[in-house]
Amino acid sequence: MSAPVVPADVVLALSRHPARVRKQLLDIRLTIFATASATGGVGPLTETLKWGEPAYLTEKTRSGTTIRLGISKLAPDKAAVFFNCRTNLVENFRAHFADTFDFEGNRALIVPASMPLEETPLALCLRMALTYHRRDNG
Repeated sequence: MSAPVVPADVVLALSRHPARVRKQLLDIRLTIFATASATGGVGPLTETLKWGEPAYLTEKTRSGTTIRLGISKLAPDKAAVFFNCRTNLVENFRAHFADTFDFEGNRALIVPASMPLEETPLALCLRMALTYHRRDNG
């Protein structure tokens, strides 16, 4: 499955970022849709804005937690993938991918804009988020 056309409000939200970060965020967006399509039980994604940032929800199946795209306030030159801070996702990502990504607290995975997108580790992290509610995460 290919990603749907980028909605105008998402294009506008991404236009605030430097070109190389914007391109990387769009690449991450493609990875989100590809991962959702390849992961059974996730279903279609809802693409919207939350807090002015592109957000991806599993509204129909409720299999996962919201994924947002933006930049870290601490590192505005880097792409960030945000997750619900009340989950254990970033803690798990840090345990498995500390050498691949930087992290911001318990809410964001930071991907340097100058680094080639690490699709496999990123896809694994996204799959965990897209299926978060299907697992016992207590």
